[in-house]
Amino acid sequence: MAVDFKSPREIEQMRVACQMAAETLLLVGEQIRAGMTTDDLNTLVHEDTVRRGAYPAPLNYRGFPKSVCTSINDVVCHGIPGPQVLKDGDIINVDVTTFYKGFYGDTSATFYIGRPSADAIKVTEAARNAMMKGIEVVRDGAYLGDIGHAIQSYAEGLGLGVVRDFVGHGIGRKFHEDPQVKHYGRPKTGERLRAGMTITIEPMINIGTYQCDVDRADKWTARTADGSLSAQFEHTILVTKTGYDILTARPGVLKNSENVANLFAI
Repeated sequence: MAVDFKSPREIEQMRVACQMAAETLLLVGEQIRAGMTTDDLNTLVHEDTVRRGAYPAPLNYRGFPKSVCTSINDVVCHGIPGPQVLKDGDIINVDVTTFYKGFYGDTSATFYIGRPSADAIKVTEAARNAMMKGIEVVRDGAYLGDIGHAIQSYAEGLGLGVVRDFVGHGIGRKFHEDPQVKHYGRPKTGERLRAGMTITIEPMINIGTYQCDVDRADKWTARTADGSLSAQFEHTILVTKTGYDILTARPGVLKNSENVANLFAI
């Protein structure tokens, strides 16, 4: 495993890309609504990214045809934007990755469209909390297994499934670098975290089974095997000597997600 440790200068360059991604996600929150199509969201993300002088990293990545991933309801990840119309009660994860001057910034959030069901609230707020549980154990000298354990023990304690097939990853000059960051595991196992590492933590949490299937036709869209709801949140994280730095921390409140979270209870 070859981990790319970032210098202070590289970290600040990377922070710029990460903040661009965070700001684009804020724009999504401001504009997302019932009646939009996922292709409308793709246009929004693409145009905002290009306006910043950056490139939407998903576009043409290993053949992915769009500039953002839009994953609705039972779609776990890698949903391809298209004509699907957002409806009242939907939940949707929007996954933004920005490439700017040699570095990637990767972040995502699940949004509420109108008034969600009890299950939609449960899985979305659990995914939000699970991500933070994983982030909070990050520090120099901790283990990758500590992240997975924190997420898995929290989510499974609520009776929810933690996706195994898709994981977090190192990030920097490459979209996906070592190490893999599993969202399940045992404490004090796996590689040790060291200051200067940059990783994503992005748990996908399901109401039902953790198992999922990839669409045979488009070879991208992953859905829960039992058709249950799934939600995801993601930040790009820098490991520091004393803890962590969320490089994709947003400069404002995420509308249709964070601003309504306190209205709902798991």
